[in-house]
Amino acid sequence: MAAQNASGQYAADPARGAYSRRRFLARVGAGTAGAIAAGPVCAMAGSAGAAHAAAAARADRFGRIFTGLPAFLTAVNDRERAALTDIGKHGGLLDARDNLAAGPILLITDPALSANNQDNPTQTAGVTFLGQFLDHDMTFDPVSPLGVPTAPEQSPNARTPALDLDTVYGGGPATHPALYEADRIHLRIESGGLFEDLPRGTDGRAIIADPRNDENLIIAGLHAAFILFHNRVVDRLAGDGVPVAQRFDRARQLVTWHYQWIIVHEFLPQIIGTAATQDIFRNGRRWYRPDPGPAYIPVEFQGAAYRFGHSQVRPSYRANLAGNPDGSPFFGFIFDPAGEGQADPVDLRGGRRAPRRFIGWQTFFDFGDGNVRTNKRIDRRISTPLFRLPLSTIPSGDAPISLPQRNLLRQVTWSLPAGQRIAQTMGVEMLHLQELASYGVALENQTPLWYYVLAEAERLASGLHLGPVGGRIVGEVFAGLLELDPRSYLSVQPGWTPTLPSASPGRFHMTDLLRFARVDPASRGQ
Repeated sequence: MAAQNASGQYAADPARGAYSRRRFLARVGAGTAGAIAAGPVCAMAGSAGAAHAAAAARADRFGRIFTGLPAFLTAVNDRERAALTDIGKHGGLLDARDNLAAGPILLITDPALSANNQDNPTQTAGVTFLGQFLDHDMTFDPVSPLGVPTAPEQSPNARTPALDLDTVYGGGPATHPALYEADRIHLRIESGGLFEDLPRGTDGRAIIADPRNDENLIIAGLHAAFILFHNRVVDRLAGDGVPVAQRFDRARQLVTWHYQWIIVHEFLPQIIGTAATQDIFRNGRRWYRPDPGPAYIPVEFQGAAYRFGHSQVRPSYRANLAGNPDGSPFFGFIFDPAGEGQADPVDLRGGRRAPRRFIGWQTFFDFGDGNVRTNKRIDRRISTPLFRLPLSTIPSGDAPISLPQRNLLRQVTWSLPAGQRIAQTMGVEMLHLQELASYGVALENQTPLWYYVLAEAERLASGLHLGPVGGRIVGEVFAGLLELDPRSYLSVQPGWTPTLPSASPGRFHMTDLLRFARVDPASRGQ
């Protein structure tokens, strides 16, 4: 088992010797020009690993990990499609049946109302939205038809398959000048009245590289925090005397590397578990094997395993502690049909500007003041508001509006293998899900991968983090994207440690990022 060293990095077992750039390059060779990963040696998984490594994919397209496994449904008929639709419907098997009539405040403060939709005491509420922010940074599928079998290798990914913050930076100041101030170094930021807001056009639409980062108030606030984080790094470099011509590139690297550090050392251990994170970074990837590159987004990740976060969403949130005109906290459902068409909606949908529409981050990350709230568990209980999405949050703008139905139909789009078949291939515990037997189409033994990942986390990890199938897919894809990115800190300088101010020197957490961006409670006088 790997341990964390004094700087918080994952270190190899001393008995096996420390990894070094020289040893790694000597063992794997030069790879592709300019794209050598200098992280831990990646272990092959015998012939299965070799088969996966042989599967070619393009960086601007989706691909597969488990190329030899059949789809969970070989031919989708009306009965099978009806079963998937029924499982994911409002009031169906996955619906947590939250008592929305109780209102957004009691759904947070009354423990009795969470009996069927349990809180996760190991994760704060902000982890959900950090995960959504990461998703938007890696993947965007604007064209594949929902529920219609589609070859992933022919489907474009509109984002770069790298954790490079292209949702924030776009193509840079020369390509996307609308994202930047006149100096072409600072990113544009505006005010929503009390605090920061995304820059917006006259129609209210956010001027950002990915419109999905304005889907809800929390993700919009997180994007704004990253803008301010970048701008503060630019100002710090100016104070250090860095020449103007170098400031943007230096700032982007610093911002991106601190962001990547958070992913490796804070986010991944929370969502897949510390042991799984250590194993992947010490012993290497067994299944996601595009080495030497290019890295690509596999549909087992995009269409299923990484959609675990939908189970973590709370029905309602306290957006801030004093946003309302009378100085009281602003609570709202994540989505509420009553908010449709309102200039200042009662819910937390994005796309609007008003004085109370900002985020008090003490609710979402732990600043030690007792105000933080938790995530929901990763399980087969999805918060009820997600069964009635506003059409504005759906890129295609059409039905179904139930997020679980959309997720289940996405398993058909990508012809994804059953969760049991992947578990069998990996050699881990395989679940039989008897609750699906009543549909009469064998879903209990050939379970859609997204549903299986949720069930596995619930049964094998008490919903606190992902199980062996979901965790391995998610963890290996994150590790691979970082190790195969020639600009990531794991590739350029694997021994690097954070340099910006932190509550724990040599480490860096989301709370440190928010403090440096000056959106934390202390900076706002809260």
